[in-house]
Amino acid sequence: MRELEYLTGFGSYFETEAVRGTLPEGRNSPQKPSRGLYPEQLSGSAFTMKRSENLRTWLYRIHPSVVQGEWAPYSQQKYWTSQIADDGQTPPQALRWLPLVSDESCDFIGGVKTMVANNASEGSAVHHYVMNQSMNHKYFYNADGELVFIPQEGPLLLKTEMGVLYVEPLEVAVIPRGVKFCVEVTTSGFSRGYLGENTGAPLRLPELGPIGSNGLANPRDFQFPTAAFANTTSTACELFCKFQNRFWRTQLSHSPLDVVAWHGNYAPYKYDLRKFNTMGTISYDHPDPSIFTVLTSPSAVTGKANMDFVIFPPRWLVGEDTFRPPYFHRNVMNEYMGLIKGEYDAKKEGFLPGGASLHNCMVPHGPDGSTFEKELKRVDEPHKLESTMAFMFESSQIYQVSSYALKEAPLDKKYWQCWQGLKNQFEAAK
Repeated sequence: MRELEYLTGFGSYFETEAVRGTLPEGRNSPQKPSRGLYPEQLSGSAFTMKRSENLRTWLYRIHPSVVQGEWAPYSQQKYWTSQIADDGQTPPQALRWLPLVSDESCDFIGGVKTMVANNASEGSAVHHYVMNQSMNHKYFYNADGELVFIPQEGPLLLKTEMGVLYVEPLEVAVIPRGVKFCVEVTTSGFSRGYLGENTGAPLRLPELGPIGSNGLANPRDFQFPTAAFANTTSTACELFCKFQNRFWRTQLSHSPLDVVAWHGNYAPYKYDLRKFNTMGTISYDHPDPSIFTVLTSPSAVTGKANMDFVIFPPRWLVGEDTFRPPYFHRNVMNEYMGLIKGEYDAKKEGFLPGGASLHNCMVPHGPDGSTFEKELKRVDEPHKLESTMAFMFESSQIYQVSSYALKEAPLDKKYWQCWQGLKNQFEAAK
């Protein structure tokens, strides 16, 4: 893969041009833009949001976005949406899935399968994808929310209006609401991973509170694309859109990725999970997973997230006289977990890279029986978890499970049995 140039700094205001002199000076929309380009503003927030939350980018493009055909409904083969009708099929039980496999030929449009979702207007969904083809002359944007790409196997090349992002396993990428893009699989010819969909407030860095001014995901480590454009008018293209939880398709006579220059703070970005500055206890007790938050979509209630993106990276475990794996618990929040690499410390068996688990509101969960027994016998000395990377989408809203996830995906129907070997260890007074 050729080396790409990136801009750095989460929340920064950028300007970039693929052709020198195409960004206007002193104004956004001059009467006669340079080289005959069309100015177009892309707003990711209401115009009157306070400055710290106002998101917008000015694009200078060869064709304005209005140059497109009439939209027609499109039926996606394995339809994915951020709204699932609550027909009572979601059980109050811990659920787990094995990795998805597919022998079908499909690109991103056909390769996404919905697993869980909650509120469509201000909520989130989690999908899995399996693809082995690039989107040749196909493009897509999501009008309902932003997308979080989490490759688990095989890298992706995300070509967007603002430029190109190369994303490999152990990296994640975020495509904001409304940004057009296409997905290419690389020389490996195959990619599998997870796709988060956030329809609430745009993802941001969490507040650090008592941690202070440094730690967790550092702003300088987030990378944004530099301007790159396609100038094609001889090849027919298709543009797909997800709007109001339905898919639509239209025809174009040109590539929609024809932005020659742009400036703003609303753009795609990527982040290397290996750069996360992990916090943890250096005395006793297992800390809450909130200290592993990479990005958060806050709700109207302070401290109650619409969606948190949390990771569990390699780290030292040093707590003295402490049960170090995640303890048994029930939680008002709703947790969807995936595994990118290695083993998860609470589930040594059964939870595989590419797989997933769901623990909804008040569903009890914790380490499986074998992990619990091994932890009781562990020598109380520092230990480093290595070669692992798990993640979690945590939401304040209950995840409804899709019919696909319950009836077609590789559901581990024996997951509940992993705790049934836990014995009565109570020692009554003699």
